[in-house]
Amino acid sequence: MKFALIGHPVSHSFSAQYLNSRFQNEGIDAHYDLIDMPDLQQFTDLIRSDKYNGFNITIPHKKAIIPYLDQLSPEAAAIGAVNVIEISNNKLIGYNTDIIGFHDTLVPLLKPNHTHAVILGTGGASQAVQYVLNKLNIPFRLVTHKELDTNTITKLAPIIINTTPLGMHPHTNTIPNIDYSQITPNHLIYDLVYNPTETRFLQLAKQQGATTQNGLAMLYAQANAALKIWLK
Repeated sequence: MKFALIGHPVSHSFSAQYLNSRFQNEGIDAHYDLIDMPDLQQFTDLIRSDKYNGFNITIPHKKAIIPYLDQLSPEAAAIGAVNVIEISNNKLIGYNTDIIGFHDTLVPLLKPNHTHAVILGTGGASQAVQYVLNKLNIPFRLVTHKELDTNTITKLAPIIINTTPLGMHPHTNTIPNIDYSQITPNHLIYDLVYNPTETRFLQLAKQQGATTQNGLAMLYAQANAALKIWLK
């Protein structure tokens, strides 16, 4: 069996290292590739090649991939973003395991004062975060890329979640444009970026005493959920 991550860029991804290690350790006859695909028009040719049994989808294709699919899970349909594709009976079925990954890594960190959130970014990953916060009855405010580019965000909630690529390798010096002086030990700062394992965003928040979480635990949790779909 062969699986792959499709996105642009993908060279920073830990997915291949993690999943190929699992395949080897668990005696699963499978291999996982990284496919850098700037334009999804190449996706049709990839499917016709019949080389792969399933895919992960990452930035910037989580929304754009949907028209190429035959079917969506209820969760993927509800949020309009896909990060896992199962190929079954020549049909492409889209799922969203980011929901599982984010939920399972956020809940253990929540404290009574974490009553509302700010979500930085409005892309595919943000859709999964919004879905989970709605399920947990945590109100949130969305901040777009444009707002981050043009304004310093001063109205901070006790939970701040970065779903943008800011700070991701190789652009490790980029940070969300927020007022870091307002962050306190009562804040929970969650960055979906996992390479580097501690972004400048998280470093600055940690200096203010905040609880911080990177995206690595979420990556592993969503990858494990994807495996259950592919190997069922």
